Amino acid sequence: MNKSAEGVTKHPSLGEGQGVGLIDGKATAAQIKAEIAEEVKEIMAQGGKQPHLAAVLVGHDGGSETYVKNKVLACEACGFKSTLIRYEADVTEEELLACVDRLNKNGDVDGFIVQLPLPKHIDEQKIIEAIDYRKDVDGFHPINVGRMAIGLPCFISATPLGIITLLKRYGIETSGKKCVILGRSNIVGKPMAQLMMQKQYGDATVTVCHSRSKTLKEECREADIIIAAIGQPDFVTADMVKEGAVIIDVGTTRVPDATRKSGFRLNGDVKFDEVAPKCSYITPVPGGVGPMTICSLMKNTLAAGKKEYYK
Repeated sequence: MNKSAEGVTKHPSLGEGQGVGLIDGKATAAQIKAEIAEEVKEIMAQGGKQPHLAAVLVGHDGGSETYVKNKVLACEACGFKSTLIRYEADVTEEELLACVDRLNKNGDVDGFIVQLPLPKHIDEQKIIEAIDYRKDVDGFHPINVGRMAIGLPCFISATPLGIITLLKRYGIETSGKKCVILGRSNIVGKPMAQLMMQKQYGDATVTVCHSRSKTLKEECREADIIIAAIGQPDFVTADMVKEGAVIIDVGTTRVPDATRKSGFRLNGDVKFDEVAPKCSYITPVPGGVGPMTICSLMKNTLAAGKKEYYK
């Protein structure tokens, strides 16, 4: 088993002799950002343009604030230029569309994102479709989604790309394996299923389960790889996981925790302490998929700056 440059870390809750590999997204993301920074240095040394990522943040949602702050920090680490555009929650749809139009036309901005979720009075899909697909580094535009579905070069949405990158960096075999994806969202579940079944990415046999699936537990028990993105804390329990399975936990639900300064902690979709001992590999929450999502956005921005997919 290839344990990669990142190595296999032990989690404090795992006892001695439990050969569980902890997939360290934080360390992997740091390594990738360092690789990107080196490439940016070379591009600029040869007279090339510094990649520029812009982010549009509407309102003051706590999760979105943190996420955007981390994106700005990641831009600094990668040597990118970054711009943050803020609006209050009462911004009109017309104002936001005008902002998107300005960013589409701004020759210095290589890629940009409009942080979701947006307030109820704004049509998210309308905003997504207004973004120039050549600058859509979130990978949500229908052109990027369609190109991804048929295996053409494009911006792949950040969380699925982060998961694929982790599996590859840890040398985890996916070809021919049974992969169960819990959740069918446009942001994670659906694109993850597409990537895991495609020959150049996962090459796996894929089953998508969701809240209406009658045989969800049985499907999970047969899975070599479970990707949990269902948004329910501690949903995946030990009785749903076979020995030696690989578990990727995408869940990040804020649950109250009086022992924390913030008053909450991030909880995954997997009941980590009871599931981990059965796994060959597992991602923790936090520190697993989360850092890779931002890191993937940086990879997409670099690709946008280099005009790698679209001229």
